[in-house]
Amino acid sequence: MDLLIVKPCSQQDAKPRKEFNSILGRFKPQFGGMNPAVFLDRDGTLIAEKNYLRRPEDVVLLPGAVAGLKKLAGAGFQLFIVSNQSGVGRGYFTLADVERVNEHLCGELARAGVRLEKIYFAPEAPDQPSRGRKPSPQFLFDARDEFGVDLVQSYMIGDKLIDLECGWNAGVKQSILVRTGYGADLEQVEPEKLKRAVVVDDLTGASDWILKNSQPPT
Repeated sequence: MDLLIVKPCSQQDAKPRKEFNSILGRFKPQFGGMNPAVFLDRDGTLIAEKNYLRRPEDVVLLPGAVAGLKKLAGAGFQLFIVSNQSGVGRGYFTLADVERVNEHLCGELARAGVRLEKIYFAPEAPDQPSRGRKPSPQFLFDARDEFGVDLVQSYMIGDKLIDLECGWNAGVKQSILVRTGYGADLEQVEPEKLKRAVVVDDLTGASDWILKNSQPPT
């Protein structure tokens, strides 16, 4: 399945043009120097898990999510979303549905003063070939190449094991599990697999841990 590139929310084409990557880009890459970043899963981490979310009006930011992101951005971290959206490959909704949800989310965050660099998503079902579907680290490598991200000084936050594995596979400084979404259940059933991870209650807890345990970005 080919992926789509979508222009910034205010400049979308009626029919997005096909490209090699699937990205909702909001700002141009910044080159010259390596930048630390925080990569975030979307559903269950940043917004409430709705089981194959397809309608913008169903987007609900989790409590404390905006405050946590603002702390990270204020400390100099670039912010990216990396999301599996297998509902497209399963036939539950379309790429256009994903794009509308992402556009709505971008708008909600922008109104709250939070800037996302890009949203990367993989629309394939688990049994379909995919370049970027987590736990593949490919989208993190893309962000490194496009934005000059220093992965060794970056972090991955999510509510599933594949989120953590994505970060580990990319060589980030730390993968962090949040207990929102599926995280609390994962903590109970897979404690051995989480020994390498940091486990916190939510995105606010993750941002606080990162700021406490990282060197200030330059």
